[in-house]
Amino acid sequence: MDAEQVKALLLATLPECDITVAGEGANYDITAVGTAFEGLRPVKRQQLVYAGLSQEIASGAIHAVNIRTFTPEEWQANA
Repeated sequence: MDAEQVKALLLATLPECDITVAGEGANYDITAVGTAFEGLRPVKRQQLVYAGLSQEIASGAIHAVNIRTFTPEEWQANA
């Protein structure tokens, strides 16, 4: 599995988000920006991202992910 495949899986689950994936092998850094995260606590945000990768994590194709999530406003404030 490569970063583009991981991004495609996430976009299928979170199509309204802007997603960036870096990494290789089974370890990935994921940044997701979208309105889907508005009003959600950090754990719920991560659960949304994990939902798109659950089968690959269970199979071992993905071993570790580092997830950063932002609303568009949070992203602009950090830019």
